[in-house]
Amino acid sequence: MKVSSHYLQHKTTHSLSLFVAAASSASYSFSANKLYLEFIGLMASKLLQLQSKACQASQVVSKHGSSYYKQLLEKNKQHIQDPPTIEKCDQLSKQLLYTRLASIPSRYESFWKELDYVKNLWKNRQDLKVEDAGIAALFGLECFAWFCAGEVVGRGFTFTGYYV
Repeated sequence: MKVSSHYLQHKTTHSLSLFVAAASSASYSFSANKLYLEFIGLMASKLLQLQSKACQASQVVSKHGSSYYKQLLEKNKQHIQDPPTIEKCDQLSKQLLYTRLASIPSRYESFWKELDYVKNLWKNRQDLKVEDAGIAALFGLECFAWFCAGEVVGRGFTFTGYYV
């Protein structure tokens, strides 16, 4: 569905003018109300700029997307199996599986090196800088966020529970 930037600008301007009218009728002091309206006006102009850029990007993608796709395929044609037969797909999947299995010893070794590094950091935690602790906390928070996202996806994109 194509939406013109003029239509988006009109809808946004209309919505924001209704919001500004409602805000101006509220019981704020004059200076606070004026400051609030200036802020809303600034946000409205930024929103209009963002919508305009989004429309331009959409037009560029719709105009040049297929040529980029063709260029990408042409550039990487050495990786394409032609014709894509079932036997070739089976062979490639086996190659991937056994390549991953062959990399287990090196990944196992890397895991133990990383664990030793973390143990050493924990032993010398009094020498730990605030930046290092902050990075570790952010990493833990990111891991928790990915866990939560996985839970939501596993439940079928619902926040309240599982479908029964």
